[in-house]
Amino acid sequence: MQRAHYSDRIANFLNASTNEILGTLTRNSGFAIEPTQRDAWLEEITILKNALSNTDGTVYFEYSIPRMGKRIDTVLLIGSALFVLEFKIASRDLLIAPIVIATNALASQPEIITTVHDDKVLVPMCCTIELLPDMLRRVLEFAGDELIDSSQWERGRYSPTPTIIEAAMALYNSHSVDEISRSDAAAINLSATSAAISEIIQAARVSPFKAVCFVTGVPGAGKTLVGLNIATQRRDESDDLYSVFLSGNGPLVDILREALARDRVHRAKEAGTRTRKGEAMSEVKAFIQNVHHFRDEYVIDEAAPVEHVVLFDEAQRAWDLKETASYMRRKKGKPNFNQSEPEFLISCLDRHSDWAVVVCLVGGGQEINRGEGGISGWIDALNQSFQDWQVYISSRLSDSEYAAGHALEQLRTHSNVTIKDDLHLAVSLRSFRAENVSLLIKQLLDLEKDEARKTLASVSAKYPIVLTRDLAKAKRWLRKQARGTERYGIVASSQAERLKPHAINVKFTIDPVHWFLDSPRDVRSSFYLEDVATEFDVQGLELDWSCVTWDADFRYTPDGWLHKSFCGDSWNRINKLERQVYQKNAYRVLLTRARQGMVIVVPNGDSDDPTRNPEFYDPTFEYLQEIGFTTI
Repeated sequence: MQRAHYSDRIANFLNASTNEILGTLTRNSGFAIEPTQRDAWLEEITILKNALSNTDGTVYFEYSIPRMGKRIDTVLLIGSALFVLEFKIASRDLLIAPIVIATNALASQPEIITTVHDDKVLVPMCCTIELLPDMLRRVLEFAGDELIDSSQWERGRYSPTPTIIEAAMALYNSHSVDEISRSDAAAINLSATSAAISEIIQAARVSPFKAVCFVTGVPGAGKTLVGLNIATQRRDESDDLYSVFLSGNGPLVDILREALARDRVHRAKEAGTRTRKGEAMSEVKAFIQNVHHFRDEYVIDEAAPVEHVVLFDEAQRAWDLKETASYMRRKKGKPNFNQSEPEFLISCLDRHSDWAVVVCLVGGGQEINRGEGGISGWIDALNQSFQDWQVYISSRLSDSEYAAGHALEQLRTHSNVTIKDDLHLAVSLRSFRAENVSLLIKQLLDLEKDEARKTLASVSAKYPIVLTRDLAKAKRWLRKQARGTERYGIVASSQAERLKPHAINVKFTIDPVHWFLDSPRDVRSSFYLEDVATEFDVQGLELDWSCVTWDADFRYTPDGWLHKSFCGDSWNRINKLERQVYQKNAYRVLLTRARQGMVIVVPNGDSDDPTRNPEFYDPTFEYLQEIGFTTI
């Protein structure tokens, strides 16, 4: 596959005329070239012809980064180094040298050093036209003598680990799930899960029958990605396989919609056409919908939905009977509503006379708010009202996060259960540097200190987790670790009300769209490290680097976790087991948001402030130290 508008051996590039090279660039660009772009290419060609004399290697102009919609001005493969002229691209096991060529800059000799990540990427360098040949020579001396095989590099598979936002954009633009994920066991699991669901949908349509599929998995394993993949493959409303992706996670819905709409407008502009954002947003809204709007529509409309396939993201957060009945009585004027949210949602699809498939994407230990019934709510609905529906589920649901480990036992009374282990995603894609981060957090929260210590030892080399009592130091650590477009931010529990002395106000409502999508120049973005996100803002989403700020609402004691809620001027004990589970799960969500590493801040407290007594914080800090987290 040709990824560059122009590529050739450097010797051939030097011998070719400028017009010949420009003609190839123009011909392969696929759209009309503006005079400014033509002039830029002419200047780049002239610069490189002068800089690359007597150099052996390969040159690529306008190199396309697969599926990212971005191009690199020039890539050079020379000796044992890969040079990226203008901005960087990831390439495993090669020395990567990002160089910005500033035509009017003052002459200087930038230092050649690797980044703090020690992964063979050099700190970006800026040089003038005149100094470019010397810069290339110095980098090659730094790189060593091993030669890069350009043909092998060109054939290499692009193996990204995209954020959920990047993945959604790629899927929406017709890429498959196996194309946008790395090619290890986690990605194979992801593809197998997507294939298993597709097979069930096809079988239900042909036979026909009605079915519920439970897709389960550890935090960050790709449950949402599987749902988006199925939905994007079935966007044709005229097809009876038409699917809709539903989520009760308001921030996730808003962020994905905004990201997809922005991307559609940007791609249209790049292609030389124009798409209004409103038009793009209307199209996206038909694809990603809020489950509460879907529910409310079919409370009024008693007809079957147009969709035969519905994917419910964050299905563990569906309301139980008590919460649903309360809402219907207060908001919809239906005092005698007698169905839980799972039962009602299944009943909507049951209105079809022939076939239907409900795909429930269920996170274990992710119930974080009042009335969220977890997987048990769905199983109870199936047992009580839908014995004729087929149920597909994995046998690997023995963890306490899934109905206290009894999910499969609860299904024994159902007459149509099929075990499909491909429906469980056991490996995290989010923490791609170290797949056992979710296991580490589970052990930490379950007070399995010895096991957590062992797991930490296996992940710490690739996934740094550090501990501090100083928020300012944590912010400096974040900024130092992140590079390029990597996103970082501060997260805290929604109950963490005594972090105000540290300028953290969890009661301030952030706009998740700005927080997650906007640039470091926007004060509303996560990059500013001013506004913090709670578990309700970040569930289902992710950061590259996170700062988890731990308050006295969730305290370690030798007898177990102490659960507190701040009311008025003091901390009150949370005695209700259900609320204790929600609070523990909130910290599970916060501690599993980072893709590449995190810093945990446990404040010192203040002996002069009875609401921030150091005794509230010290045991938690010491517990984390005993597990082995490095203190900075």
